Amino acid sequence: MPWESAQVRVAALAGGEARTIPSHAALQPEWRTDAELLFADDPSGRWALHRVAIDGNGATADPEPFAAVDADTGYGLWVLGNRWYQLLDDGRIVAVRTNGRDAVVVIDPDGAARPLDVPADGHVSVDDVDGTRVLLSGNGSVVAPGLWCVDVDSGEVVAVRGGEPVEPEWMPRALPIEVEGPHGTVHAFAYPPANPGAQAPDDELPPYVVLVHGGPTAHVTGASSTTIAFYTSRGVGVLDVNYGGSTGYGRDYRERLDGQWGVVDVDDVIAAARGLADAGLADAARIAIRGGSAGGWTVLSALVRGGAFAAGMSRYGVADLRMLAAETHDFEASYLDGLVGPLPSYEHVYIERSPLTHVDRIAVPVLLLQGGEDRVVPPTQSEAIRDALVARGIDHEYVLYPTEGHGFRSAENIIDALERELTFLGRVFGFEPRL
Repeated sequence: MPWESAQVRVAALAGGEARTIPSHAALQPEWRTDAELLFADDPSGRWALHRVAIDGNGATADPEPFAAVDADTGYGLWVLGNRWYQLLDDGRIVAVRTNGRDAVVVIDPDGAARPLDVPADGHVSVDDVDGTRVLLSGNGSVVAPGLWCVDVDSGEVVAVRGGEPVEPEWMPRALPIEVEGPHGTVHAFAYPPANPGAQAPDDELPPYVVLVHGGPTAHVTGASSTTIAFYTSRGVGVLDVNYGGSTGYGRDYRERLDGQWGVVDVDDVIAAARGLADAGLADAARIAIRGGSAGGWTVLSALVRGGAFAAGMSRYGVADLRMLAAETHDFEASYLDGLVGPLPSYEHVYIERSPLTHVDRIAVPVLLLQGGEDRVVPPTQSEAIRDALVARGIDHEYVLYPTEGHGFRSAENIIDALERELTFLGRVFGFEPRL
């Protein structure tokens, strides 16, 4: 996958021989001048800007890091076109640096950097430049997702679209937390319940939902979220976990998951949930787990492990690794080689790790949500789990949205899925949900 290894190659269009520039997991190559190329790479363990001199025949020297810090300029290249930095006409650079949350900086030609005060601090993209103005898109911990035009000299920020401040009484800023797990520190963001019109009993700790992002090579940023607010405004806290394998914390953190998918991710979400309860923030008996795609795999794997979660909600989750290897799309065709191991020599691991192999160990209620047109994780995955739960008499619900693909897009279905989840939690945890 591109975050494992990606090379930069340079050639003259008029018959020049292509030359490979020494690189590890290179991102976003850009010409800084006719004789210098800039790109992000992570040979030190953090994606940082690198520059390399170029002549007519290709690179003339090894790349050297430029303004490197303990943060990432870049993350998993799931789609083409991501832009983590832009060059200004005067030689300065506007770049994103991620260490859990994002920061935007202006880098001088000598490498000195200063922060740029912008509303966005999650999944920020530096989309375009014009003079001293940059166009930024992203989301934020205290604002809704948006698009902003920012003047790097005057500091003027103009919201082009979206970016409205969130109301803190309804959407409190996420609290970054760290807990120690079997594989090291685990990073997460906690969103406590918040509703100005309701008050919980003084002697009652809230139920929580642990969110598991997909990918698994992705990350969450502690941004404001209408989905999270749906839960927190109804008395259910949310813990959003960046388990080992997530981006945003460097290559070592990302590579914890190599060969260990279904082990490290499960250990980390369990450690995060227990750490939340041990800190007195959540009712340990009322913690559920929810995730989609790769996150759904971790949900089902955690339920098989048992002991930590009182319920599970899987959206188009992976249930059987051999089935996934046979049915998934081209881009991820060899993804499992790194996450688990190559077939056929690792087939025994595929069987042992798969939740479908151990459905008999699931002892709590399960909600399965699935898109009928999903080509990444086809319905056969959720249906196989459903059938196994039926055969064993395990409490479950299965909902198929016939026209949805990998991730729900229809507003009607998005609303229906959230309301079904809350109703499911109300049934399991013993409260009357207010939809």
